[in-house]
Amino acid sequence: MKPYNILISGGGTGGHIYPAVAIANEIKVRFPDAKFLFVGAKDKMEMEKIPQAGYEIKGLWISGIQRKQLGSNLAFPFKMMSSLWRAKQIIDTFKPDIAIGTGGFASGPTLIMANRKGIPTLIQEQNSFPGITNKYLAKKATKICVAYDNLERFFPASKIIKTGNPVRQDLLTIHTKVNEARDFFELDKSKKTILILGGSLGARKINQLIENNLAFFKKQEVQLIWQCGKLYFEDYKKYDSLENVQVHQFINRMDLAYAAANIIISRAGASSVSELCIVGKPVIFIPSPNVAEDHQTKNAKAIVDKHAAILLKEEELETFPIVFETLIKDKGKQEHLSENIKELALPKATTDIVNEIEKLLKK
Repeated sequence: MKPYNILISGGGTGGHIYPAVAIANEIKVRFPDAKFLFVGAKDKMEMEKIPQAGYEIKGLWISGIQRKQLGSNLAFPFKMMSSLWRAKQIIDTFKPDIAIGTGGFASGPTLIMANRKGIPTLIQEQNSFPGITNKYLAKKATKICVAYDNLERFFPASKIIKTGNPVRQDLLTIHTKVNEARDFFELDKSKKTILILGGSLGARKINQLIENNLAFFKKQEVQLIWQCGKLYFEDYKKYDSLENVQVHQFINRMDLAYAAANIIISRAGASSVSELCIVGKPVIFIPSPNVAEDHQTKNAKAIVDKHAAILLKEEELETFPIVFETLIKDKGKQEHLSENIKELALPKATTDIVNEIEKLLKK
């Protein structure tokens, strides 16, 4: 039997890229002879991250609809036509046995053309509120793997499988890495550690919040591991010289960062939420309001409604010191949040998704 050809499209942010890589890695374990090809958007981070993970990637000239800069959408029809044509060429040459979409601009044209060719397609929807692309693709998709309940509002119920989102497998054992983490980050064992995450590119409002509250954190006698993101590192790296403050552009050992943390302050991207459920630490979510359909707030609310995290909207950030101080001083509240968020974890997500992919391959 010839090796399977696996076409995967996902990118734009780490939240689309890392699930795609996790799925590819699991397929490779089961089918070592399989051939892989990724499709991404030119000039987006997947064009760098996917080759770093050991996979080939082709780029499409595609971008999303800009809601705030309407003039920049004039080229969108031409980009879409170009990307559909390029996706057709890629599919005709690679001849995939399945096409998998994990979200991002490039997954639209790629899966549209795969569907037209009669190739089985699987969508991995990470959010509690899908974007326009996946809602459209769902009509022709063979299977749709989701991470939240009640997605029947948007997708055909017969196609939905609740699997959860793929996460880094090294997060499953962070409880054994606390001492290693403290040594790795050179932390003071007598102080609580606060981990701040704004996503791979960074979050301006969260960075401003931390900057404005550095004196407050010092008064609370805590230490910070602050991932400020690629876009903001030059602005905030000066604070790395402060006692008990570490500023990182990007954290490569997220397993150790999570292991070291006592409390986590984070955006509410779908992959982050899934990881934090497995990590099982008290979390303050500060969702980005600047994403499609405000889906980060909906992601966070799905956790908060189960009494498993704290939600602080950007327009409420002036209350942060009260919220934080109340949490840091209430050990019972910390334990309650930790226990509840662990119950929402779906640690076998990658395995379950690839089980569905394997069924489609063997049909």
